[in-house]
This record gives sequence, structure tokens and C-alpha cells, in this order.
Amino acid sequence: MTINCKGQLLDLSLPKVMGVLNLTPDSFYDGGKFKNEKEALLQVEKNIQDGMDILDIGAYSSRPGADDISENEELQRLSSVLKQVKTEFPNLIISIDTFRSKVAKESLDQGAHIINDISAGNLDNKMLDLIAEYQVPYIMMHMRGTPKTMKELTDYNDLVKDVVFYFSERIAEARKKGINDLIIDPGFGFAKNITQNFKLLNHLEVLKNIDVPILTGLSRKSMIYKSLLIEADQALNGTTALNMAALMNGSSILRVHDVLEAKQCIILYQKLKEN
Repeated sequence: MTINCKGQLLDLSLPKVMGVLNLTPDSFYDGGKFKNEKEALLQVEKNIQDGMDILDIGAYSSRPGADDISENEELQRLSSVLKQVKTEFPNLIISIDTFRSKVAKESLDQGAHIINDISAGNLDNKMLDLIAEYQVPYIMMHMRGTPKTMKELTDYNDLVKDVVFYFSERIAEARKKGINDLIIDPGFGFAKNITQNFKLLNHLEVLKNIDVPILTGLSRKSMIYKSLLIEADQALNGTTALNMAALMNGSSILRVHDVLEAKQCIILYQKLKEN
């Protein structure tokens, strides 16, 4: 349960918090929130103070139906902020949320530690070779299609078994390339409807049999706010409730917009485990 982040060892036997920094104008919850580098850096500083273990920076919106952007635009949004974060917070472990090997390579060359790929290498056939070359931790998510098409791709023979098979296949391919540090993300909201999201969360412990750490990204997603008939900005309480369920079912990393509340959730989960 220990991953090597360019020489920094991260022990996932105690669950960790991954804070989200979206540099996109159209993400479902915080799109356009950070309009310049100063605002982005202030958010990173706040998240560190709140207990963030990993920062996940994304410059491509993967919300359902999101429009595609070019690699150059993704890099343009990302590069200057990544450079500033590395300068201001040199010890921070940084993950880059991208499915493009060119963006991943340039980010790793600038000092990023982890690549978080929504497609598990399926949208760029150079990605696995790049990860093998750089030997960095690789987060592979379950998804079908692309962010623009995934809403229509929710038919499964058996959702949980299909997700397990998908990861078994992708992990085997990654191991064949020599990739050591792997993390899986079930992909809540990606090619899954609300009922399927709750079924997958309820059976999350099945994924523990794959024997790699599990990351869950439930933060303020539609499975929460549509179930509660509220908006995403009112979905913090629901997020915390489902984060606790994720921890109890085996999650090692919580990917969230609200770091402090996720950290508190982990502290209380640990108290439960001790007694």
C-alpha cells in the first residue's frame, strides 16, 4: 500500500485526501472559479492547511457532454500554474488529470509526480509506454467512450463484474509494460447512471480483490445532488456521507473539492477502526 512518487513514499494504509484544482471554465462544480494564478495558489495553500496529501490539477473538463479542447489549450491552461505550484510548494505531491501522453510528459518534466487518466490508456496508446518510461504512479479510471459520449454507454451485463474485468485487463497490460505503482478509480458518474453509481459504491469491496489501492471521486457529483433534489453547491453533506461509505468499503484515496471535511471523515473512520 506504499507508492513511490519520485522518491517520496506515500503510505496508503492510512487513507489520503486528494484535493482537486480545476483550471477549466466549464467543470460541473468549480468551473471558472480560479481565474488567475494567484487565486489558484491561494486555493492550493488553503487545501494544504486543511490537510491535503495530494493535489490533482486538471485542465480538461471531463464532465458529461464536455466539449473537446486541443492538447495545446490544455497545456496552456496547465503549465504556468504547475510551475508556480512547484515553486511555492516544492514538497507537495502533484497529480495531473489528463488522458494525453503529451500533456502527461510535459507535466512530469515540470515536476509532477502522478498521472491520473480517466481512460486508463484507452484514449492515447502512447500513455502506458510513457508511464513505464517515467515509472510514476498511474491512476486508471473506468470509463466507456469519451466525456462527450459516455452518458449513452450505460448498458452492462453485470456492472460490478464488468468493471472488475476492465481493470484486470488494463492492469495486465500495464504490468506487461513494467508499470509498478497502480491505483484504480471506479469512475463514479462516468458511463454510469445514478442507480449504477450507488450499486458500484455498495460493492466497492469487490475491487479490493484486484489488490491495488482504490481512489474514489464522489465529491459533489450528480448522484448526490440529484438524489437529494439540490444543487452541486449544496452537496457537501451528501459527499461526506458517501465518502465514509467509500472508506468503509475499502477506498484508500478520497478525491474531493472540500479537503477539510474529507480529512475529518478519515479521522472519524480511523476512530471506528480502532474500536
